[in-house]
Amino acid sequence: MLSNAEKYSVTDSTTLIEFLAIRYPQSSKTGIKKMIIHGSISVNGKIERNPAQMVKAGDEIIYQRNTMVARPKAPFRLIFEDEHIIVIEKPAGLLTYGDKGTSGTSAYKEMKEYLFKNSTGRSELFIVHRLDREVSGILMFARSEAIQERLKDNWKEFTKKYQALTEGVFSEESGEITSWLSDDRAGFKVYSGRERDGARYAETKWSVLKVMEDYTLVELQLVTGRKNQIRVHLSDIGHPVVGDRKYGADATWKRRIRLHGYYLRIRHPKTDEWLEFRSDLPKGFLVLHPKHENYK
Repeated sequence: MLSNAEKYSVTDSTTLIEFLAIRYPQSSKTGIKKMIIHGSISVNGKIERNPAQMVKAGDEIIYQRNTMVARPKAPFRLIFEDEHIIVIEKPAGLLTYGDKGTSGTSAYKEMKEYLFKNSTGRSELFIVHRLDREVSGILMFARSEAIQERLKDNWKEFTKKYQALTEGVFSEESGEITSWLSDDRAGFKVYSGRERDGARYAETKWSVLKVMEDYTLVELQLVTGRKNQIRVHLSDIGHPVVGDRKYGADATWKRRIRLHGYYLRIRHPKTDEWLEFRSDLPKGFLVLHPKHENYK
């Protein structure tokens, strides 16, 4: 076990976790990583929470036992976090990223602030994919531009699944929807149609999970990833997402649309290990009567 207030001087450039692993071969890397993340290690007098932080000759490393500093609370549920990627659960009603001129906050802005407070100023974060403002679910960020590019290059081989509560009862148990999608001139809505200039091919697979009164819970898998793709495609076949008035849903429902990104399977951009992430349906997602629609 590491003893109280131990001090070391770095002689060769390496990562912080590798430096400590050499000093404490009896401790697992997982244990050392936890101590770093929880604020027990300082570099040149400042707490360092990033295990992958580079240290160089002359740096002073101090381990202070029993003085773990509480981490700032993450703004969202953290599904996975390491030095390369962060996977969170985005709530409905929040932008993934605020484009230039967009007021208010976003998942990206709030995670940047969290990282800045949590890692002594190291707060690099890069967009890999997006969820519509109205959609909840799994959202992943990269911790460097190189990792971002690798994830984007391999995005087509990853599995992205959603669950949606839709209007009506399907006549079949599964199927596939294909069309060409294009934005309107203002960019506020996406239209489905045939191939033409500016249109992008879109493909969505679906299967029925459960029928509830006049509604159906379906699972959807993205083959392509276009703006508003699932919402447009379900509207195309006469089963719009509950609450999605933008694409033809009943105006009775006033709150969030019932679309949730619940599953993501990726190959880790650094280790090549396959990882699976899951997210439960939000509270109230399956509420069927407007008078009971009192969830956040």
